[in-house]
Amino acid sequence: MPALPSKRAALLALVAASSVGPGVAFAPLSFSGRSSSLTLSATVDPTVVTKKEYQDICGVDFNDATLADRLARTAYLYPKHVEVIEDFAPMVDRMVDEILLETGEKSWQPQDYLPDLSQPDWIEQTKDLRDAAAGVPDDLFVVLIGDMVTEEALPTYQTLLNTFEGCDDPVGTTNSAWARWSRGWTSEENRHGDLLNKYLYLSGKTDMRAIEVTIQHLITSGFNPGARKDPYRGFLYTSFQERATKISHGNVGKLAKVHDAVDLQRICAKIAGDEGRHEKAYQAFCTEILKRDPDGLLAEFGDLMRGQIVMPAELMTDGKDTHLYENFSAVAQRLGVYTALDYADIIEHLVNHWKIGELTGLSSEGEKEQNYICRLPDRYRKLAERSMNKKKDEEIVEQSFSWIFNRKA
Repeated sequence: MPALPSKRAALLALVAASSVGPGVAFAPLSFSGRSSSLTLSATVDPTVVTKKEYQDICGVDFNDATLADRLARTAYLYPKHVEVIEDFAPMVDRMVDEILLETGEKSWQPQDYLPDLSQPDWIEQTKDLRDAAAGVPDDLFVVLIGDMVTEEALPTYQTLLNTFEGCDDPVGTTNSAWARWSRGWTSEENRHGDLLNKYLYLSGKTDMRAIEVTIQHLITSGFNPGARKDPYRGFLYTSFQERATKISHGNVGKLAKVHDAVDLQRICAKIAGDEGRHEKAYQAFCTEILKRDPDGLLAEFGDLMRGQIVMPAELMTDGKDTHLYENFSAVAQRLGVYTALDYADIIEHLVNHWKIGELTGLSSEGEKEQNYICRLPDRYRKLAERSMNKKKDEEIVEQSFSWIFNRKA
């Protein structure tokens, strides 16, 4: 019977068996940045391996202060992707201050665009808002509410950001560039739901309880955009989605102006401006990745587009309408707030912005993805036009929405 190995030898063997690269161990691992079809996992038993022995092997200990370092060395599925984004972290550090607004007096707040109930004329201010809102049709309010519900699911999106490897905030106050970006982005986005929520409440046109139920359901249901913890995929998704929300809020604002709701127009324009800045930031991140790993980013871009972009509110429900998202989307499409053509236009914008067609020095796989991605805008535009032309011939069936006291839109 062979002799039992020492604890240290056993630990060394475990590290070797569990790793796919330097310092990657003690966690479920993938042998490919693009899939997780083959995984290995290992568990450290503290009764067998002491903290000191773990520190000797891995170079980090179990103290709270070094948690971020420990995770960095033991838990990455995409070590190359993490290395790439860390390479331009100094740029991200600057962008936190240059693109994200400062907090406090130097940044706009929801109250800047709402009646001030502490003032003597608060009744007149509120009446003006309600009078203007009265002229906004129900179908536009349905789209506004859907956009607001999407914004209010912010806890889900911050959770998503913290799943992107190398971008997480493991202790809640991590001072890395990526953690600062995540918290700063969240603080800005938080204003959007607050502002729209208060506007809808003051308008008196909506069933706020039904809306609040929808928000709670959406946060409870969660959200999976297919990022797979990969920062490449995460930034590709946010590059697309920030532009989509900019378009949607901007178009709601334009329609509000048509109906003389100038205050609502200003609100939507301000939020769209935030989304536009955030869009530029995430697209800049992808630009930096392309400089360092074009094959890697194109592989994820192509794979993400084959599955199509998951909209963040697709799981919304008010507990009654099982097709609430589809019904809300249909109204948005009819109003031209966000359409299938916008989807195609966003892809075209990203392809042009990143100059995908001009990339050289790619691998054979990279060239295949390049050709596929560059053909996508025309393909989606044809599909969108075909779908929209078909819908023109279909009878519009209005649906009731609990958000507006079961009126139809």
